[in-house]
Amino acid sequence: MTDATVRVCVVGLGPRGLSVLERMCANAAACVAPGHDLVIHVVDPRVGHGGEVWRDSQDPELLMNTVTSQISMFVDDSVTCAGPVVSGPSLHEWARFLTVMEPPGRVPDLVREEAARLGPDSYPSRSFYGHYLNWTLRRVLRTAPVNVKIELHTDSATDLREAPGGSQSLRLTNGGMIEHLDAVVLAQGHLPARPGRAEAALGRFADAHGLRYVPPGNPADVVLDDIGPGEVVILRGLGLNFFDHMALLTVGRGGRFSRRGDGSLTYQCSGREPRLVAGSRRGIPYQARGENQKGPSGRHHPIFLTEDVIAQLRSHAARGEPVNFRRDVWPLIDLEVRAVYYGTMVRERNCVCDATSFLQYFTATMWEERQTGEEIPATDPFAGVTSAAEDRLLSSAGIADDERWDWRRINRPYGGVDLPTTARFRGWLRSYLDNDVLEARLGNVHGALKAALDVLRDLRNEIRLVVDHGRLSGDSYRDDLQRWYMPLNAFVSIGPPAQRVEELVALIDAGVVAIMGPGLVVDQDVAAHRFVASSRMLPDLRESATTLIEARLPETDLRHTIDPLVRNLLARGESRLHRIPILGGGSYPTGGLAVTQRPYHLIDADGSPHPRRFAFGVPTETVHWITAAGIRPGVDSVILSDADAVARASLTAAAAR
Repeated sequence: MTDATVRVCVVGLGPRGLSVLERMCANAAACVAPGHDLVIHVVDPRVGHGGEVWRDSQDPELLMNTVTSQISMFVDDSVTCAGPVVSGPSLHEWARFLTVMEPPGRVPDLVREEAARLGPDSYPSRSFYGHYLNWTLRRVLRTAPVNVKIELHTDSATDLREAPGGSQSLRLTNGGMIEHLDAVVLAQGHLPARPGRAEAALGRFADAHGLRYVPPGNPADVVLDDIGPGEVVILRGLGLNFFDHMALLTVGRGGRFSRRGDGSLTYQCSGREPRLVAGSRRGIPYQARGENQKGPSGRHHPIFLTEDVIAQLRSHAARGEPVNFRRDVWPLIDLEVRAVYYGTMVRERNCVCDATSFLQYFTATMWEERQTGEEIPATDPFAGVTSAAEDRLLSSAGIADDERWDWRRINRPYGGVDLPTTARFRGWLRSYLDNDVLEARLGNVHGALKAALDVLRDLRNEIRLVVDHGRLSGDSYRDDLQRWYMPLNAFVSIGPPAQRVEELVALIDAGVVAIMGPGLVVDQDVAAHRFVASSRMLPDLRESATTLIEARLPETDLRHTIDPLVRNLLARGESRLHRIPILGGGSYPTGGLAVTQRPYHLIDADGSPHPRRFAFGVPTETVHWITAAGIRPGVDSVILSDADAVARASLTAAAAR
């Protein structure tokens, strides 16, 4: 190396870190002066294996909850960015041409077999995606410009220091140093955290009484081989992690599903399964995703939460008038959902009016009502969402009263149903789950319910544009977005494939899984040396167990992280946590890593951005919203445009040293 060498480092090689690396190579010619070499160091403990979350060695029973055609790693013509487009295959395209693109022996036979099974709307295993990430890395290494050298470090970073003159040095867990860096990009994923107070107490109880307690985490990281057949396991949580544990503890233990003559699914036990008792506060598993009928890039284009409306909200926030989510954003999301629901219903039924005319009338009516109607009460965001004009319009389209959109019923499906006993609840739940599968099979275009709920997923970018970088007031971010909307959004729009819900029904029928009622409570029975689960709604139901699994990921809150790199930066005041001002004084400490607006310079304790340090990804959650979402082709992915901006800014800063 010579003095004409520019040196940068990317910490983390999950999808975001890998995207930054690819963008650095693509932008090197524009950002690094002719005659200069560029050395890119990459640090990750699982380099070449898909990263931590998507590692290629994990159990193939663990599925993604996105279809293959809607997953990519490459910039396309839809992406708004300054750097060049370097196209590449989506996950589905890579699967189709795997035998051509990968020589024999490069990937295991199981990967080739899965590739042969996958269609554009199939749900791939996470390990398969890990192999796709590995191929992407190999392509980046193979096609890097001649003046670019990429050095891979299979390790973790423990500290980042600055030398006089601004040079950066990164310490690794093996004691090694990467020195003379001109810029560093932190692109880690989910960071390890110490248990909270309640979790620590449960851990101590388990240790004292010979029980098992599994704190929040990735199911792929949990070893449960010592749980015996028939042993009772409490799973607290009914979201995506629950379905992962369900698969690992059933099919992962040799059980199998098969179809009866009537098409229903049945489960044949292996005899090695524990008995799973699962519940949550809501008491209902996440709803199944509608079968994809939108292709790779189809999405709902907003008619209420439009670019002009977003620009107005951002302008208010810039003038010191922060956005209130329930007042300013939720009513527009609600209108988008109802427009798709009713429009789909009219189109699919061949009603008395055509769908295009109906949507035009609906849009005009709702805009007029919004200008003259009452605000939604802050205490009940589901109140005040109908009007006489809307009723007349829906009646004229032949939509009956009991078919009208009802957020209360969506959010609490058992509301208003008399379920006084466990048997009644479980009978109702069985029918509810069967119906959820049927609705999912109708799809996210032709099925009115799933098409409407998929709108929440389609609106992510629009919502980000409003809520990112402290545009909400701190109390609204905490109370409205984090504590209210995000659980609702997760429950109805980011659930598992319908296959998983169908499998759950079969496991319930086989006696392997039992769902507790709403209002799950887990107590510690000191005398019996057991965890005890009960339901606030069903007082006759109690289950004791030797194992308690928290079936969820830990919250992203860097106040509790044990990651040494981030802890050291925070301790020295070289980074700080993101805080959002609260109306009337004070601020909400979010637990996310504070960064500037794009290109996301790290901010120190004094509020100063560091010119050579950048952070991008999950640790910045709350500065940015839903940072764990994936890259989708053809939709102007914000992840790709962010990665391009970070890559260009870090190279420019490094080259200007």
